[in-house]
Amino acid sequence: MTVTGVGVALPGADSATALATASRPGDAVEPAAVLGKKGLRYKDRATQLGLCAAQRVLTDAGLLADGVLTVDGTRTAVLVSSNLGNVDTVCRVVRTIADEGTHGVSPMDTPNASSNIIASEIAIRWGLKGPNLMLCNGPASGLDAVRWGAALLRSGRADHVVVVGVEPDNEIARGLVGGPLVDGAAALVLESARAAEARGATVRAVIGAHTRGLDVAGTIAELAEVEAEPAAWYAPAGAAPALPKGLPVHDLAAVWGELSGALGVVQCAAAIGALDAGADGPMWLVAGTDSDDGVATLVLRPPVTAGVQPAAV
Repeated sequence: MTVTGVGVALPGADSATALATASRPGDAVEPAAVLGKKGLRYKDRATQLGLCAAQRVLTDAGLLADGVLTVDGTRTAVLVSSNLGNVDTVCRVVRTIADEGTHGVSPMDTPNASSNIIASEIAIRWGLKGPNLMLCNGPASGLDAVRWGAALLRSGRADHVVVVGVEPDNEIARGLVGGPLVDGAAALVLESARAAEARGATVRAVIGAHTRGLDVAGTIAELAEVEAEPAAWYAPAGAAPALPKGLPVHDLAAVWGELSGALGVVQCAAAIGALDAGADGPMWLVAGTDSDDGVATLVLRPPVTAGVQPAAV
């Protein structure tokens, strides 16, 4: 399976290259500048950020031209990873019901309180009628979303998969995680090598093996059984003690703040930005630490190895 598009909507970074080279956040993302003002008024921040990343990735992959989808929407899936996505809307609705009863809830807020609102809005905006899934699975959620996207392709349920990781920064979300969040999104388009070749798409990276377990050491040991040694790591600071020494370790949270459910997708985008700039591969990604309820890993290989079938664990 391959990655044929990358979309980035992070503070001060609007591309994979900018993400890979950023050392500090810049100005906040302005969704109206990316999407236009129409239709944004009643959408929460996470949905707006997810839409920004989705539009950029669809365009980058060549699935969208002049605002028109260039592929079969019924064969295009959407997966979104976000742990805090619409929590501010949910809390506002709950407070309103507690204070005023259900009659006080705005009809504009009601759909936004659904946990799958981000994935649904992305699908509705561009007519993506394939499988539609929302993952809220802790720090490993972003890499889990990539893994599920690859599974949809292998099973024949979709020909193209849009994977988005997004987290907003607001008072409610900060209270839950204990600090500022990224307030941004990243997105990928996944396709089989055959589908990418058939439409002349540029392969940005090849998806290698992935593992899922309860601790960092165990999951990377499984990965090492089937993958070549990494050129670099993308991992949270809490995972670093379990990683072999001597290679670069990129902790994206140190730059962007808490990434939560967006972590794995942002890691993929940053790693692809580094590959675009000529970095050696493969890149090994780790999401989650021993103190979390799960750890996910994933390998991204440079596109020159596209003829090699990725292993699966």
